[in-house]
Amino acid sequence: MLRTTAILTIATLATGAFADGHSETLRWARAGDSLTLDPHAQNEGPTHTLAHQIYEPLIIRDQTGAFEAALATEWAPSETDPNVWTFKLREGVTFSDGAAFTAEDVVFSFTRAKSENSAMKELLTSINEIRAVDDYTVEFVTDGPNPILPSNFTNLFMMDSGWAEANDVVDVQNMADGETTFAATNANGTGPYSVVSREPDVKTVLEANPDYWGVGEFPLGYGRIEYTPIQNAATRVAALLSGEVDFIQDVPVQDLGRVAETEGLVVKSAPQNRVIFLGMNMGADDLERDNVDGANPFADVNVRRAMNMAINRDAIRQVVMRGQSQPAGMIAPPFVNGWTAELDAVQDADIEAAKALLAEAGYADGFTVQMDCPNDRYVNDEAICQAVAGMLGQIGITINLNAQSKALHFPLIQNATTDLYMLGWGVPTYDSEYIFNFLVHTKDGERGSWNPTGFSDADVDAKIKSLASETDLDARNATIAEIWEVVQDQQLYLPLHHQVLNWGMTDAVGTEVSPEDDPKFKHFEAN
Repeated sequence: MLRTTAILTIATLATGAFADGHSETLRWARAGDSLTLDPHAQNEGPTHTLAHQIYEPLIIRDQTGAFEAALATEWAPSETDPNVWTFKLREGVTFSDGAAFTAEDVVFSFTRAKSENSAMKELLTSINEIRAVDDYTVEFVTDGPNPILPSNFTNLFMMDSGWAEANDVVDVQNMADGETTFAATNANGTGPYSVVSREPDVKTVLEANPDYWGVGEFPLGYGRIEYTPIQNAATRVAALLSGEVDFIQDVPVQDLGRVAETEGLVVKSAPQNRVIFLGMNMGADDLERDNVDGANPFADVNVRRAMNMAINRDAIRQVVMRGQSQPAGMIAPPFVNGWTAELDAVQDADIEAAKALLAEAGYADGFTVQMDCPNDRYVNDEAICQAVAGMLGQIGITINLNAQSKALHFPLIQNATTDLYMLGWGVPTYDSEYIFNFLVHTKDGERGSWNPTGFSDADVDAKIKSLASETDLDARNATIAEIWEVVQDQQLYLPLHHQVLNWGMTDAVGTEVSPEDDPKFKHFEAN
């Protein structure tokens, strides 16, 4: 098969070309849009991916997952105080409006990211104080030594304090309450690209920042990025096949062969640092969206275990995912400290044993409940939920499936207004503490912001908090193992699979797949 339209390249741009002369346009598509441009309002993959083109953290992960200096050039624990990390900032950096980047902006950004509305605050709970020593030195004072503090900074973006004050966006956008602010649709970052136009869920155009500090250090092969969310899988593939777009992050599994066999196109694949799973509201006295009066079936661990037994993960892998997934027994990817093959082992589906557990819990006749799923976030998300609904039906649990856009789905989780839901979780810190802080700790305003399950255990909470200051790594890993034992024993979640990434692109696009599914276009080459 031949592509019907040649790749569009722009020979010159009126503005925005990098100093080295690269001026090509990259037309990029994926299933869902960024939820906001406010860099601290959402902790969500596609939102961070767009932010990485515009804003920058102090340190970053490259396409291999290794640390790379960004707005900080050096970082290390203090030699005199184990509770202090010192970061040296890159000098001569400016925001896209020309304002200088200094330590004041770092203090402002971290203070903002620690605030109540921030979706990033769980990453910063160990920080007691952020100090500007001078214009290019910042100290982070922690509540006890924190050996992995830098790992928490790779998606923590720096804002211009003056711009935030001038535009009344010192406070983080309150996404859970549906708030819209100037920072939600406008940006002023230090990154390689600046926002030319932003139409949420329609199109976002970025142009190269000619004053970017990284000119000459990175390939910076594209002078313009045109980002178009295309939710429909067939339409998204058709756009790549016809030449309307050059790069899509989520090639549907059913179209992998078709894309790979098309002249001028390539598919690149890699395991993703992400697990897809289901969560249940086990803490409520009575569920809102079930047919059981005066009781909560999910409060009984035997019901949760029965549901786990009913899910045929290998069938999902073979039929729904066309082989493009790895069945999971825990909600940590293999990339993560704390993952073990033993914990991740997947039991075979056992319908009769699952029915027996349901009967033991008092639900021999089953029950009906609503399942909430996104339809534009994960690979085949709605189809996975449909398959799981059928499997649970085999043990008498009738599912009313509510599949909708992630913009509507995620607030259900964050506001704890869902009884049964799908979620996918990546771990940018590569450490179990990240999972525990967001998904296991009691939802208390500081931690547990993505834990609407109602699970709460004071002993587990204390162990999670201890991870931020335990410098004996053997002792720390032992605590991680103890927490995982509780998570697994209580069947806190129903793991489904580790996601596999499939990026489709023209053979003129030079990049490899990032395990974080976060292409950073400054690393891309235009061949």
